[in-house]
Amino acid sequence: MEGTMKGAYLPGNSTVVLKDVPIPRPGHGQVLVKTKACTICGSDIRAIYREHTGKGAEGYQNVIAGHEPCGQVVEEGPGVRRFKKGSRVIVYHISGCGVCHDCRMGYMISCSSPLRAAYGWQRDGGMAEYMLCDEKDLVELPESLSYADGAQVACGFGTVYEAIQKVGVSGNDDVLVVGLGPVGLATLMLCKALGARKLYGIEGNPVRIELAKKLNLADKVLTPSDSNAAEIKALTGGHGVERSFDASANDKGRATAIRAARQWGKIAFVGEGGTVNFNPSPDIIHDQKTIYGSWVTSIWLMENLVEELVRWNIHPDTLVTHRFPLSKVDEAYKLMDIGNCGKVAVCFDEELK
Repeated sequence: MEGTMKGAYLPGNSTVVLKDVPIPRPGHGQVLVKTKACTICGSDIRAIYREHTGKGAEGYQNVIAGHEPCGQVVEEGPGVRRFKKGSRVIVYHISGCGVCHDCRMGYMISCSSPLRAAYGWQRDGGMAEYMLCDEKDLVELPESLSYADGAQVACGFGTVYEAIQKVGVSGNDDVLVVGLGPVGLATLMLCKALGARKLYGIEGNPVRIELAKKLNLADKVLTPSDSNAAEIKALTGGHGVERSFDASANDKGRATAIRAARQWGKIAFVGEGGTVNFNPSPDIIHDQKTIYGSWVTSIWLMENLVEELVRWNIHPDTLVTHRFPLSKVDEAYKLMDIGNCGKVAVCFDEELK
């Protein structure tokens, strides 16, 4: 395919620059994907949009932004084996070397090779009309899921699904989610599908509290305070929750996630950045609690998650509160930075509702 396209770049001063660039040509084992939806992640705001603070895996190399893309294959390179022209695909947003230990387990997010390149960070991402993808990084998008559903699978919902696999959630569990941004809301949504007994949230943003209530995702949402752990214990018969998740990246929020868990409870940290302060002996050791760190997911669990979303009739696009065309991508990033929203998506064609 010949011609040029628009692509969005993040100079690191809370602005977005649209540039005309050549439409890429797929090489061996690659495909050209027509972007249909690309959602904005909190890490885009934290590490790139405001300022280029990321290092290593989060180092932005002045490429086309966007690491939560979904679209349709429009051109195949030589050597493509599975995904053909017309295939609807989700992009796993890290392209790993494929031969290190982590890549062989499907965890390209943890690829240890210098060849590792994340879409929207070290190689061109989805904030453009087209994007070049390695076929090995793609997951099939079923017809029953929208492109805006698919855009949230790899990073947002995939991150949550991985954490849930680590701690386990069932009908035996009361669950607390601290921070009800898109990742926290996704956590409530998946835990509800898994049959969690009671779901509690902590959030200070009225827009996000209202979205949680509108979607009926939580039995009760508390506003942040120093008494949150005591409030959660009072709601759970004095015990605390069996499972808690922090998606806030806030020091006090993380401490609450730990202290609101009951004896033998499991806590997962998925919110990026920030710090946490707690007292190891009373907060975790004496109560036999376990804290898990969880970063994105594997490509095989991502495929499994897609099957589960269809089985459970869950549509991640219900978390999308605002859709923008690429021509207004600057407004999309600005809104996500302010935070008075659910998920924000840059959309094309039929997804631009």
